[in-house]
Parts: sequence; C-alpha cells; structure tokens
Amino acid sequence: MRGNTAGTATGETVRAALDALVLDAVRRTGAHSGALYLLEPGGEVLCLEAGSGVSPRFAEPVARLKLPPPGATEPSGDPVIDAVRDRRLVWLGTDRALSREYPKAALVFPHRFAMAVAPLTEAPGAPPRGALVLLWPPSRPARLGAAERKRIEAACATIAWVLAQAQAGGTRLEPSAEPRRIDPGGPADQAPAEPPASAFLERLPEGDYALDADGRVTFADRTAAGLLGPDATELTGRLLWETVPWLDNPLFEYQFREALFSQQPTSFTAVRPPDRPLLFELYPDSSGVSVRITPARTRRSVPGRPASTGSGQRLGTAHHLLYLAASLGETVRLRDVVELATDRFLGAFGAQDLALLAPDAGRARVIGHSGFDADFIDRVDGTVLTDGVPEVLGPAARVPAFYASREELCRSCPDSIDWSPSTAAWAFLPLVVSGRHTGTCVLGFARPHRFTREERAVLASIGNLVGQALERARLYDAQARLAHGLQAGLLPHRLPVVPGLEVAARYLPASHGMDIGGDFYDLIRIGPTEVAAVIGDVQGHSVTAAAHMGQVRTTVHAYAAAGAPPGEILARTNRLLTDLGAELLTSCLYVHVDLARHRALLASAGHRPPLLRAPDGRAGVLAVPPGILLGIDPAATYPTTAVPLPPGAVLTLYTDGLVEAGGRDDDAVVAVLTRVLDRAGGPLDRLAEEMIARAQPHGERTDDTALLLLRP
Repeated sequence: MRGNTAGTATGETVRAALDALVLDAVRRTGAHSGALYLLEPGGEVLCLEAGSGVSPRFAEPVARLKLPPPGATEPSGDPVIDAVRDRRLVWLGTDRALSREYPKAALVFPHRFAMAVAPLTEAPGAPPRGALVLLWPPSRPARLGAAERKRIEAACATIAWVLAQAQAGGTRLEPSAEPRRIDPGGPADQAPAEPPASAFLERLPEGDYALDADGRVTFADRTAAGLLGPDATELTGRLLWETVPWLDNPLFEYQFREALFSQQPTSFTAVRPPDRPLLFELYPDSSGVSVRITPARTRRSVPGRPASTGSGQRLGTAHHLLYLAASLGETVRLRDVVELATDRFLGAFGAQDLALLAPDAGRARVIGHSGFDADFIDRVDGTVLTDGVPEVLGPAARVPAFYASREELCRSCPDSIDWSPSTAAWAFLPLVVSGRHTGTCVLGFARPHRFTREERAVLASIGNLVGQALERARLYDAQARLAHGLQAGLLPHRLPVVPGLEVAARYLPASHGMDIGGDFYDLIRIGPTEVAAVIGDVQGHSVTAAAHMGQVRTTVHAYAAAGAPPGEILARTNRLLTDLGAELLTSCLYVHVDLARHRALLASAGHRPPLLRAPDGRAGVLAVPPGILLGIDPAATYPTTAVPLPPGAVLTLYTDGLVEAGGRDDDAVVAVLTRVLDRAGGPLDRLAEEMIARAQPHGERTDDTALLLLRP
C-alpha cells in the first residue's frame, strides 16, 4: 500500500484503498467488524465514513461527533472522541467496561462485545486524521495483547499515510454524506444455492431465512414464508420487521443487533396472531445472520421482554433519542444546545431541515438552524409573534402541530408567511417550560410525511427536553455574562504609566467551565519612584469569588496607598478578611518596587513565587517565604524579602492557571517559562504572549490565568 500514489489518486480510489485497509485490519486482528471515522475539514467534527460487519446504520446516533475545544480534559462521553483527542488507543474489553466508562455510548450500543478505538496517526505525536473502530465477540480475552496493539497501531498508521499521500497529491478526502457499508463480497460474488440444497431445505419442517448486516432478507424458503404469514410472500431485499407487521417490535431488532455485535447465537419467542408462538434462533457471522423458525411449545417470550404484539417505535430512533436526551442533560451553553439539536434531531426522524426559534421582544428570533435555505430563515427571523401570524410559531401555540403536506400547512396558516418551497411536510414543536412558551422547534421533511401516533408522541417529548435544555442554557449564559462583566469591572481597566518601568499584563479566563475565577492583579503608584505590584487568586469560581476578589484588591490598594510595608499590608488585609468572616481563602503576592534604589521588597500569602531574570540573562525562581493564605488566622504574620532589581531585570508574577494547564507537571511548565525568560528580548508584551503560548501550547486553560511582567 505504500507505493507513491501522490498526484494520481482520486476520491474513489482513495476510498477503495481505505475500505481494503479496514477489511485487512479486521482480518489481521481477528475482529468481526470495523468502522472508519474521518475528521471534517477544520478538524472539529468526526464523521463515520464506512463500516464492515455491523451495519453503519446502527451507529447513526454517533455518526457525527464534535470534538471538545482544545485543552478540555473532562470525560467526553464517547470512546472515539477520547481516542482522537488524547491520541491514544481506547480498549474496552467487556460490555461492562463500555457501560462503566461511557454510559451515554452504551445507550446506543447496549450489546455484548469488546471494542478498540485507535486514532489515525502516521507517527506518535502526529495530529490524528480520524479513528479506527474494531469489534470482537465478548468471548475473547478481556486484555489486549501487545502484539494485537501493534497490529492495530500499524493499521492506523497505514490508513493515515494513505490519507496524507492523497492530500499531498491534491486529493483532500472529505467524509461521505452518508456512512458507506464495506462489503467484502457483493451479490456478484455469491453463488446461487444449488437445487439439491434448496430442495433439502424445502423438505424440513422448520423455516430458514438469512439477513444481511442491515437486517434485509437475502434468502427465505417457502416454509419460512408460510410460518411468517401471508404478508411475508415477498421478503427478499426488505427489512423483515417492517415487512411482517407482527414483528414490528423493538424486541426483534434488538435481538438481531445483539447477535451481530456479540457474534453469538441468540433466540427469542414471538407470537404470531392470534395465538401461534414461534421460536426464532439467530446464528450470526460478520456478513449477516441466519435465522431458523420453528413452532414453539410455549408462549413464553425472551425473559423480561413481552411477546411481540404489534407496532412500536423503531429501535434505531429510540437509540437516537436516548443519546440525544443524555447529551442534552450535559449541555450548559446555548450554542451547545443548538448544535446538538441540529446535529442529532434530523437523523432520528429522517427530517432534512430544522430551525430553533426563541421569542425576543415580541418577535421570533432564529437561534439555530440546519437545512432551511437562507431566504426562508431571513423571512422567519424577526416575525411578529401575534396569536394568528403565524399561530404555530406564536405564544398561543401550546401543543405540537403536524402537517403531512405543504397544502395542509398552507390551509391551516394562510398568508402568514412564505413557507420554504423545498419542504414538503412540517412539524412545529412548541418549547414550553413550566407553562411558559420559550420557543419553537421547526422540523421540515423533503417528502410528504404522515406522522404516526408514536412519532407525534416522541417528537413532543423531545421538544420538551429541548425546551428545558434551552431554558437552562439561557440562564447559564445570563449568569456567565453577569459574572464576567462583574469580574471585568473589578480588574484594572488600565495600568498607571510609571517613568523608568515597563509593564505588561494579561488576564485570560478558563477555556471551559461555567463559572469565573477570582484571579486578580494590580499596579499601584506610591511615589515618584515607587510602585507596588500585586497578584492574587481567590478560592473558587463564582460570582462570590469575583466579588471577594474585588474586596481583596480594594483593601490591598488602600493599605498600599497609605505607605505600609509589604508584610504589614498582607497582615492588615488578612485581619480584615477574618474579621468579616470571609469563607473564601486567598493567595496574594505583594511586591514593593523602588526604582531609585533598584530593589524590590516581597511578601507572600501562600502564592506561587515569582520568576526573576537578571540583566545578564540568567533566570530562576525567587525564594520568597510563603506565609499562610489570607482569611485563616487573624494573628498570621508575613515576612518581607528584599531582592536586587537592577535596570534590565524582568520580574514575572503569575497565578496557578498559567502552569496548571493540560494536565502537565507544574514544575515542568515553570522550567519552560524559565527557559523563555533566559532568552527574553524585545517588548514585554511580546514576552507575555510567548510565555502564555509556551505554557499553554494548545490554548488549554482549566483555570483563569493572570500574568504581570515588570522591567525597570
């Protein structure tokens, strides 16, 4: 595979090569199924490209996976995301491991199997281009051997190399619009059954038929058709549970999927109306399932599951909705809810268009959409919300409205709005929370669509979940705006200009998380040649922490302006905070800079020691005795340390957020910052940017970051 194909590959030839490599990986590792994820251009979304063995159709709820922002370290909820984000092989040796470590993914795949997910990287440390997923029966050993791991990593490296070569030759392979099924041998490769074998089957009292990996019938003998009933005379090429009405129950599809995922025989009993129990025995391999039907002696169904009695919501849709509900429960930001709804809702019901509308000053505002053309969105956005124009969008709407055709919609809502001409059926789901109308979810379908009773009920339920998630997200966003506005107001808008002193400051909020921090810094003019630099960190991330930060900063500023020495300033601030009963602890570093004497006096209340670069280029950590945190002991004292600060020296004050990024060792990050200082030159603003970039190379910040640089 590693011939020089750059410049000659096309999208079709690259996909053919990838399919062959996935099949080869399945064969070499002894897996029964494999799947390939590719990154979309931009590197933010993983798309399911193709699969072999278990049908890619069963992975629809996770066919598109959005990667978390750079630096996010919290669990993603999906093994494919973790493998790509962390650039590591994720091994789940048992079905219990999937349920324990990825409960949301287990909702989509509640079956028995072992799984490996590995990133597509050409070499260790290289950026991933996607992921390879492999599945084994649960009977295999729970531990992944070293040789197996090497084979998986080698397969991933080869796939990544093919993608890189194609890109180098001008072929950037974008994920397919729909996941493709990799078939090791199509119908042309399958020899027809010989007449003696067919006659042999026809003589047996049992019925036999075969299903492909999607659940479509590829063979059925006359006995099977007779046992299934008169509706089963034309089974070939169709989904069995959609062809035989009394098998239209999630039970059958669940057992079919269980056989495929586990690659182990399974069975269940279903009752053909009115009262004929039949035993279904399923025998799987990687290409599909063979099924034997025999009359059963009992009406007992599979333990814990009722016998099939009629129609039911499709299992794939149920998995979609379970995954959507679990994901909505984890979202906190408005944009996350909108992205999740537009990304997940459409596939669950076969809709092509979605729009989320929220009321704003008596008008409908589009807060997210997918599929609808821009002209329609422009017409809807800003529509006046009265009781009749249009009623399906307005506050009077309290129950969902479904229109199987465009004609039905126009009759119900005449002249209210110019509805999208490319949409043939509509569903309007009012988002009502605690009896209050908070918006509308609009679904559009490309063809006329008769909504079943089950669909209407499920759509209404999901509409309620989306409404609650949107309301929660709005409250979160409002709180975040308030908190960040408060914090911004408490930090200095500009630092004083001091002749003979160059200053650079940076404040960066955390990359993720709902709250704000209590980091602060300040520069206080004391006299013509004296200035005080302060940096600190209040415990916690909340509005309370921000307010407490403002209180500490104001107190320190007042005592500094009065001319008190560093240790006394921290002691007085500590006594005030303990007298006020402050529950949040605070670290603080106070530096009195005397430009005339070329020295600095430092006192610390449990804060990280600063870094100092001497004029000759040597940089290191200053040894400053760390006193106790502010707010604990009213009798605490804070010793003062004097250090030379000649012209050309650089003093660096910072908070924990600068060195606690990305899960790396703090001391290692401090060493990196020291090396940056060693060769520092040019403006301090440029130095500040370089220090942040080196300490946080991927922009990751699990905590707020404050940085203050001083150079006499």
